[in-house]
Amino acid sequence: MAGGRRRGALEQEVLACLAAAGRPLTVADVQADLGSDLAYTTVLTALSRLHAKGALTREPAGRGYAYALSADPGAAVTARRMSRLLDAGEDRAGVLARFVADLSPEDERVLAELLAEGHRAEPGSRP
Repeated sequence: MAGGRRRGALEQEVLACLAAAGRPLTVADVQADLGSDLAYTTVLTALSRLHAKGALTREPAGRGYAYALSADPGAAVTARRMSRLLDAGEDRAGVLARFVADLSPEDERVLAELLAEGHRAEPGSRP
């Protein structure tokens, strides 16, 4: 944990920083905005992890990248967690069946629409 931050706190600070900026930021930009107590590599690691989770997009900027919030970073992170939990289960079909059975009618309708529309092209989707 960087500077005594609790687990996940730095990622939340990075997301807030990018949201406030409203434009893509480099690692150095984020580091400057968050304060000098953070090492460049610490900020880089947080940005890389958030990008891997789908919470951020990145574009080439000089020798590195500039990072920006994805369309819905909270949804991306939650979906990745759900996927990891599903992958960890032994009875994938059983877990999915239970998940669907526990959905509200509205959530079930939304899920059915998404599946019918073929929402498989999103980042992190499976072939």
